[in-house]
Amino acid sequence: MAIFATYAIIFILFEDYDRNFLQPFEEASDWHLLLFTIIVMSGLALLLHRYAHQMDERISREQAAKENRVRRELTQNIAHELKTPVASILGYTETLLANPDITPEQQQQFVRRTHDQAQRLTALLQDVSTLNRMDYAPEQLTMQPENVSRLVAEIVSETTHTVQAHNMTLKNCLPEDIILPGNYSLLYSIFRNLIDNAVNYAGTGTTIEISAEEQPTHWHFTFSDTGGGIAPQHLPRIFERFYRIDKGRSRALGGTGLGLAIVKNAVLLHDGTITAHSAPEGGLQFHFTLKKR
Repeated sequence: MAIFATYAIIFILFEDYDRNFLQPFEEASDWHLLLFTIIVMSGLALLLHRYAHQMDERISREQAAKENRVRRELTQNIAHELKTPVASILGYTETLLANPDITPEQQQQFVRRTHDQAQRLTALLQDVSTLNRMDYAPEQLTMQPENVSRLVAEIVSETTHTVQAHNMTLKNCLPEDIILPGNYSLLYSIFRNLIDNAVNYAGTGTTIEISAEEQPTHWHFTFSDTGGGIAPQHLPRIFERFYRIDKGRSRALGGTGLGLAIVKNAVLLHDGTITAHSAPEGGLQFHFTLKKR
């Protein structure tokens, strides 16, 4: 910019201020100055082009390195998460095979534990598959008008027994007939994972509430519970894959560590945003938007 300004000033000093209309340059110095300016600006343009190209390459390398690092971490985390249910299944089945004379009650107990671990393994693989579809093949996701109010009502009905078993209250305050363009499976994952997360971690006797407010271009949803909330240092990371606040408790409850990561990615794929906050009166609040069209 300094060089350009310098040559602009030089050109102005050589200009004829009394010229009221365009006419050919009469002095050779005018032509020389114009040619010199064109050469200098062409050189600057070439340098800027090379610099922009180098910056693009640098950004691409950094992005590729970041993606590779994320993939390695994800692979390591998946392998780590798979070890526990697989080891448990092997342990229970080996016990059954090595002790054919155990009582039917003991056999049933081991079979039930094996089944529970198999379900956990299935849930983990399903969550990984869902994330892979969102990461690598989002264009293959079918988008069509969906009745979100009806979808949430179905989830509330499905989770009634679990909610009551935890002595919790689930308030569905959504208006009727919220119609949004989206993928049914991913919309289902958003609300189901938020409800499951609240049921598992908010604590017994708490209240879960789902509400929404219509905006000009989107619907703003609020999902809140009256549980113990989350410490501030954990809030920025709760949407990370396999991030757990209490690893032992999460695994004991059968969580895969991917639920909130799926929620965030599903919201983003619907052109929305999501944030998590600790409520002033206690508990946790999720605020997210879904585009209307």
